[in-house]
Amino acid sequence: MRTPLSVVIGAGGTGGHIYPGLALAEALRRADPDAVISFIGTERGLETTLIPAAGYRLHTVDMIPFDPALGAKRFLLPAALLRSGAQARSVLRTQKAQVVVGMGGYPSAPAIVGAKMAGLPSVIHESNAVPGRANQFAARLTEHLTVAFDGSRAHLSGGERARTVGMPIAASLAALDRPALREEARRAFGIPEGARVVLFNGGSLGAARLTAAAVGLAARWRGREDVHLLIKTGPAALAETRHKLIDAGAGPVAAQAVPYLDRMDLAYAVADLVVCRAGSATIAELATTGVPAVLVPYPYAPGDHQTHNARVLSDAGAAYLVPDAETTADRLAGLIDPLLADPARLAVMGRAADPGHHARAADLLAETVIRLAGQPTTEREFTS
Repeated sequence: MRTPLSVVIGAGGTGGHIYPGLALAEALRRADPDAVISFIGTERGLETTLIPAAGYRLHTVDMIPFDPALGAKRFLLPAALLRSGAQARSVLRTQKAQVVVGMGGYPSAPAIVGAKMAGLPSVIHESNAVPGRANQFAARLTEHLTVAFDGSRAHLSGGERARTVGMPIAASLAALDRPALREEARRAFGIPEGARVVLFNGGSLGAARLTAAAVGLAARWRGREDVHLLIKTGPAALAETRHKLIDAGAGPVAAQAVPYLDRMDLAYAVADLVVCRAGSATIAELATTGVPAVLVPYPYAPGDHQTHNARVLSDAGAAYLVPDAETTADRLAGLIDPLLADPARLAVMGRAADPGHHARAADLLAETVIRLAGQPTTEREFTS
């Protein structure tokens, strides 16, 4: 009897690391429905809700961020890595893991350390154009590196041997047919007939800068029936944003605030334009789905990696890059109004992005994982 495939995925912190990990888990289950898949993370991040909600077991370890802002606490990092790595090793033994995957971010580092301690094969996936500190460290502990963007190789130890697989995204986005889903999406969000839709998406927790600019635009455009703002605020800012929209005189016909978006396929299908941060998952989703965008990189991202991510699309003509400090309602109005008035220009932007491997990235990464586990693969298993 064949031993079931057992994979442990290190992913946590923000949705930018968790959602690609979940996409990989989904691809592994497609390839092997009997696969046993679990996750390692911490108790601090979104993994505590997102991973169990997706139906996977989460094991937590004690780990601190790779962050210079910790001050003197950063000197505790080696001890934290050893402690959390030992905890991860115990998880790997319990799960009878065959392969360990690190998706980046500090919660994934213990999984790779634990794999090294246990003598198990491991692979990391780097999602950003400029790798984060956790993966720069983890790359020294494994021979198997995968990246979302070719440019990441130059920033990783041993990067010349990295395989470019793209960014794992959900199957619903990899196969998204925007025109076919558009009417369903408009009904789902209650979009008025004839209105163009601008989606503001600040990421997993929302973005105060983008939300403030969206409220300013709603005030500026109140009374207009040809544009609708869909604003993802994150749960913490929802009530305040809704009150501000009412104070601005923007009723639900012109603008609506939502805490999160369970169906990103519907959100991308309904949007004529997206204003968003430039996390690697978002860049991959925009490139794959062909949604034109205004990208506002998070200015405090390590190594300014969101600006580097954004240039993947802006240099191709698929997006505009606006610095965070310049993201005001007035600036966005001057940029967005002409775009909404020119559907042909938006269509050109949507076609300009190179979707690359992103639509098949989850399957390509799953292929690497299964090969490391010594499991057979077939062409059928990795085509979608």
